[in-house]
Amino acid sequence: MYSYALLLLIIGRSCRFGMNQVKKTYSISDLANEFSITTRTIRFYEEKGYLSPKREGTRRVYSSPDRTSLRLILRGKRLGLTLDETAELIKMYGSPRGNRTQLEKFILRIGEKRTELERKKRDLEVMMNDLQSVEDKCYVALAQHGK
Repeated sequence: MYSYALLLLIIGRSCRFGMNQVKKTYSISDLANEFSITTRTIRFYEEKGYLSPKREGTRRVYSSPDRTSLRLILRGKRLGLTLDETAELIKMYGSPRGNRTQLEKFILRIGEKRTELERKKRDLEVMMNDLQSVEDKCYVALAQHGK
């Protein structure tokens, strides 16, 4: 379903693709435990249409593609992508130029996030310098007060 190259990039090389290693179906508790998230989080992604479990009575049954989507969503979140940005990358698969388009968009998003983080880093450095300056002035004032 997903391009192998994109999965390796987003999920990381530790992803297990062998059928012997990955169950075919999962309960909501299985996924919550595996990814250390709440069942409410999984239901949220389901409500938004990012996961499509089958139902057995009132029980949700998630497929391997649902598990992969969840892993991609969580990885995208960790990389600083919004849920919509991650979903856009996932949904691009299947277009005639899917893999290339996915990779180009992913590269664009990485650049945007890097620029944003570099700006935040500069802002934090300014704040750290300001704090150091104020702290230094406090020590000077304290030393003068003690005389």
